[in-house]
Amino acid sequence: MTTTTADAIQHFAAKLRFETDPSDVHAAFERGERFVLVDSRAAVAWAQGRVAGAVHLPTAQIDERASQLIPLDMPVVVYCWGPGCNGSTRAALALSRLGYEVREMIGGYEYWVREGLPTVDDAGPLERSVDPLTAPPGIACDC
Repeated sequence: MTTTTADAIQHFAAKLRFETDPSDVHAAFERGERFVLVDSRAAVAWAQGRVAGAVHLPTAQIDERASQLIPLDMPVVVYCWGPGCNGSTRAALALSRLGYEVREMIGGYEYWVREGLPTVDDAGPLERSVDPLTAPPGIACDC
């Protein structure tokens, strides 16, 4: 298979336009950027813990409930469990079909937790250990 430099540029630019990651989402929250973070997992997963500030909208309910929860002009970032799950891709597709501007948070809830970013459950904040492989102490990714 032969690809050109132009093909590669188009592919990687599209990935960056439609994907983001936990550290960038957290930084966007910190800057007060205008977007809604949607947790597309089922209720039992939501109850176990979720990203602080996320809205719960399971993929199966997007067509029915999205317009009640999210204004159409509001940018949306979606996440599901993690890299081994394509639930956020399905949710992003469903929201895109409804006309929303959507990005998918790669790594999902798993990598949000592994990076030690804020999580909550119904009782309040959750304390989680940072995974030194994903967020080594004192080392910035600078990517």
